[in-house]
Amino acid sequence: MNERYSRQILFPGIGKEGQEKISRKHVLIIGAGALGSGSAEILTRAGVGKVTIVDRDYVEASNLQRQQLYTEEDVNEKLPKAAAAEKRLRAINSDVDIRGIIGDATAEMMEDLVPGVDLMLDATDNFETRMLMNDISQKYKIPWIYGACVGSFGMSFSIIPGKTPCLNCLLRTIPLQGMTCDTGGIISPTVQMVIAHQTTEALKMLVEDWEAVRTTFTSFDMWRNQYTSLKMSKAKFTGCLSCGEERTYPYLDLENRTKTTVLCGRDTVQIRPSSKGEISLEQLSGQLSRLGYTVKGNPYLLSIEIGAERMVIFQDGRALIHGTKDLTHAKSLYQRILG
Repeated sequence: MNERYSRQILFPGIGKEGQEKISRKHVLIIGAGALGSGSAEILTRAGVGKVTIVDRDYVEASNLQRQQLYTEEDVNEKLPKAAAAEKRLRAINSDVDIRGIIGDATAEMMEDLVPGVDLMLDATDNFETRMLMNDISQKYKIPWIYGACVGSFGMSFSIIPGKTPCLNCLLRTIPLQGMTCDTGGIISPTVQMVIAHQTTEALKMLVEDWEAVRTTFTSFDMWRNQYTSLKMSKAKFTGCLSCGEERTYPYLDLENRTKTTVLCGRDTVQIRPSSKGEISLEQLSGQLSRLGYTVKGNPYLLSIEIGAERMVIFQDGRALIHGTKDLTHAKSLYQRILG
């Protein structure tokens, strides 16, 4: 066994057999922001066989305070987080198969990705994606670990299909929605605490020590020195459409997926094209420059100044319109640029 994992192997909960199991596992992380980048680094350093990271955004200066994989160079180059994370993680551990996917975690994408996945980690910032992960988890019997944080407050819960309540069940009992880090701020130690909870539970699952997995819902406020652990077994709801006796997986339904949405806590609208396909960023850049637009870009995206707003277009035709929450206005700008 590789010497680099010797201290981890010495830990009785893992050992040589556990390390071998870790090296054969595939973890899917949705989101490469604060939680995603930190969790991906820990699992990569731990020697997980394959780590796939999905993220729709790019690195900005405000991320550097808490998103530990990224640098000022990534900000200057406007690198997509998934691409920047993949590059950094490969430099950290060449033993691990790292795949960064630039895009929105849609039902189609998730259905394509989950074969062979042993565990999913929630590192997203919105409940639409979390509920999608929840239904995928129940449909394919893949455990996943919920995590969220804002300010000095964080929470985590491990969801094991057939054993624990799912996220849809939890929402009937615990109010999980509220502020985001864009509206309530965030301190980095809060992020690190949630990462510690998520990745510890992940390692337990990866070595298949199911008896050690925490089944309580954990929340804490680091600033106010509060820590709570709630038993959730009674939260499981037999009529739940995601994990109940007559499940329908409602969040995988095409009609429940938005094409245009305001990003959580931000003056930014995301627009997804109605059909799959890639666009030529080089060709589009030339066209827009000739029309007088200020265009900057890299192999992954274009950034276009449009008056007081800024549009960032990715290869898959998806766009982020910064500076507005008006969906109609955002659609108009999108049509003007991409037709």
